[in-house]
Amino acid sequence: MLNRRVFLLSASLAAMVAFAGPLHAALKASTGPNGEAATSARSLVLTPDQEAKAKAGKFTVAVVWHESSDWSKAVIQGASDEFTRLGITVVAQTDANFDAAKQKSDVETVMAKRPSAIFSELVDPDTAPEAFKPARDAGMVLVFVDQPPKDFVAGKDYVCVVSDDFAAMGKHAGDAMGAALGGKGKIAYVYHDANFFVTNQRDGAFRQTILDDYKGVQIVAEQGLADPTRAEDILNALVTKHPDLDGIYATWSTPAESVLAALRNAGNTHTKIVTFDLSEPLALDMVKGGNVAGIVVDQAYQIGQTGARAVALGLIHDKAAPYYAVDALTVTKDTVKQGYQESLHRGLPASMPGQ
Repeated sequence: MLNRRVFLLSASLAAMVAFAGPLHAALKASTGPNGEAATSARSLVLTPDQEAKAKAGKFTVAVVWHESSDWSKAVIQGASDEFTRLGITVVAQTDANFDAAKQKSDVETVMAKRPSAIFSELVDPDTAPEAFKPARDAGMVLVFVDQPPKDFVAGKDYVCVVSDDFAAMGKHAGDAMGAALGGKGKIAYVYHDANFFVTNQRDGAFRQTILDDYKGVQIVAEQGLADPTRAEDILNALVTKHPDLDGIYATWSTPAESVLAALRNAGNTHTKIVTFDLSEPLALDMVKGGNVAGIVVDQAYQIGQTGARAVALGLIHDKAAPYYAVDALTVTKDTVKQGYQESLHRGLPASMPGQ
């Protein structure tokens, strides 16, 4: 499954940190797209009085989404379930198919239904202001996943952003690699060579975890990846050049799938892979005892629940933190079922053994 965040690369560079290349200084704590401190999503729990106000308001909401991956479906399901519990009616749900112009049209379409709020994941934060300013100006409550429209201010133009604890995800990945190698070996570090705060924080935290906590693990190759469409050629070359690697870190699941294909083509059953985001091919390889040793995931369903609660706070005019982050989970061969349940709120794919 392609990480949905790859398609947000046109976001404002001013809202991003330096790329996680060889000289990158790791980030010690997760921050939002505008440097906001992360607040645990678990802390956003509505009081009985707040829930009663939300239910009494007979509010409505439109879900304006960027695409329809398994991850997105899990987020939307979490939000929908929580909206139902809070008595907030979903009057529209759209899918822009990664088209910013269509998302702008979607906003115009749902505004005709006069929803009290909009819950959205943006296609392009740079062009999103034009799409969402009319909704803001109409007094609609706005809550976003991952990042807001460019120059929008939390607490003024929108309620908050809900996303991941990226530093924790990177730390989990570093620990998964250390465990897979028994604390000793040679690895390649495949990082996202672009200014994008999501992958930058994860990559940096992974690298620093290896440097700080696993002295027996050597990063002998560092490969930047700027263009996902070139991942296959780049990673085939990496595997060919370094056939004796004990492990490879891949910045998200799509490059990891290219790494796995390259290792299989080379007949390499030794090198372990650690990456992010549940992908059926990677999970199946891991269950069968292949190269994949660990997959770090977020709790997508909880992102949706938290977003719905933030919408409720906005509707009853109560304050929210500017940036909420859900917890990270490391999925291994023995915890794949738990990973699918906690991250995507669903059972295992039919391809998995025993299904």
